Amino acid sequence: MNPDRLSATFAALADPTRRAILARLAQGQASVTELAEPFDMTMPAVTKHLKVLESAGLVTRAREAQWRPCHLNPAPLKDANAWIEEYRKLWEKRLDRLAAYLDRIQSQAKPKEKARATRKKK
Repeated sequence: MNPDRLSATFAALADPTRRAILARLAQGQASVTELAEPFDMTMPAVTKHLKVLESAGLVTRAREAQWRPCHLNPAPLKDANAWIEEYRKLWEKRLDRLAAYLDRIQSQAKPKEKARATRKKK
């Protein structure tokens, strides 16, 4: 996994318009015009977003006669997910250790609390 490739993926995903375009392409191929429909922006602005997605390797364009459909390429997303997954595992282990530590502290505190309560009653 190339770190520069990963940076390009995360940079492309940082924009909500680009994420929406990817969500649309996850449903199947679409033309630039179809991708631009839900957005209140010019066609050149949508094209710029597509170029960012293309340079990150998230989108590919084909040529079918007059039509140039865009396709989602999930490979960079899989790489980003693998990177995130490593950190998820790390934090889960740390949180599990913290939970075990808190359980141990609470179980040690209970006998002391009972002893105090017993002394107060006498």
